[in-house]
Amino acid sequence: MRRRLLALVCVSASLLGGCGLMPDSETQRRTVTVWLMRHSASQDYLDRFTEEFESEHAGIELDIRIQEWTGIGEKVQQALRRGGTEGTDGPDVIEVGNTQVATYAEGDRLVDLTLESMRDWGRDDWLPGLAEPGQWGSQQYGIPWYAANRVVIYRKDLFREAGITEPPKNQDEWLTATEELNTGKQQGIYLAGQDWYTLAGFIWEEGGELATERSGVWRGTLDSPAALRGMDFYRRLQALGDGPVDSDEEHPPQAGVFAEGRVAQIVAVPGLARAILQQNPELEGKLGYFPVPGKESGTPGAVFTGGSDLVVPAKTDARDAATEVVAALTGARWNTDLARTMNYVPNKADLADSVAEEEGVAAMAAGAAQGRATPSTPRWSAVEADNPIKEYMTKVLTGADPGAEAERAAERITEALAFD
Repeated sequence: MRRRLLALVCVSASLLGGCGLMPDSETQRRTVTVWLMRHSASQDYLDRFTEEFESEHAGIELDIRIQEWTGIGEKVQQALRRGGTEGTDGPDVIEVGNTQVATYAEGDRLVDLTLESMRDWGRDDWLPGLAEPGQWGSQQYGIPWYAANRVVIYRKDLFREAGITEPPKNQDEWLTATEELNTGKQQGIYLAGQDWYTLAGFIWEEGGELATERSGVWRGTLDSPAALRGMDFYRRLQALGDGPVDSDEEHPPQAGVFAEGRVAQIVAVPGLARAILQQNPELEGKLGYFPVPGKESGTPGAVFTGGSDLVVPAKTDARDAATEVVAALTGARWNTDLARTMNYVPNKADLADSVAEEEGVAAMAAGAAQGRATPSTPRWSAVEADNPIKEYMTKVLTGADPGAEAERAAERITEALAFD
């Protein structure tokens, strides 16, 4: 539609001496359609960004359209195939989940932004948990926007009563403290048996992987010695509470379990504290946060980093203008503004000071420096659809042989990652 309108403008303008002679005309303004997800940014933030961006880019007009997460995958796929839905212009910039970039990049459907990211955007300084899944092959298609990851939410009053004066600094101290907190009347930690995102962090901390790629072929690696050590740490920690071994952190929702008042710790994003306090206002002022401990003191443990990247569809007819929008949203000025506004982690570790005043976000930012993401392959969604990691965890926690079960789960992951 935009191409047809511009063509008509140029035809009309040619009668007056040529389209290129009308640089100040309103018809020369370029509209950039931006798809952002609901709740990713406040309306006030978007209003401020739009006003300032348009004032600094006289030839660009923003059309920001808020999308729902439900069903977004197929909607994005359709937009990438057709440039938009029937009767509408397609998006020029899209916010996507960081782990979904490879799915959309496959088949040259996104603009390769490698040169811009290396030359102008400080690619080497991005959080790895956002930057790495934004790549497909050796090219950068997803540009990190914001991050969120798990921390330990704990009861400050229960720690004091147990004589624990400060948060544990490494995994050994964490196990010791959790054991002291695990009494007959309370759980030292509530950790569901199938919380595989938390397990992934422990595996990465040991130097293991969920899957690895060689010569274009992916293979599950839960049976590696490092991955088995990560599972063993999970088993020891999970036993210091009464988390169900056959369900994940949402069944039942762990916020509700924590709100009952008999749990000392959970592993969750800091924002879950709001749900806890809604269900038990008496916990106001009693909650604290610390990064998931690593093996060595002073270095937070590896964690799964969730969040969003920005991509530019290959079918856009406004590539340069769309790139300007991405540069602005992911640059230090507006990225730190978003982090403060929404309690996110900025896309670079050296911007973490912008959220240092918020205890939960500061803990999250510290952990994000060690953040990772799921394997960067379009087929990973097939693994999660029938997740063999969850079944593997339950079997180990109920006494099955870890090595045998890990090998079986690794084989299932390999099968799911195989291309047809």
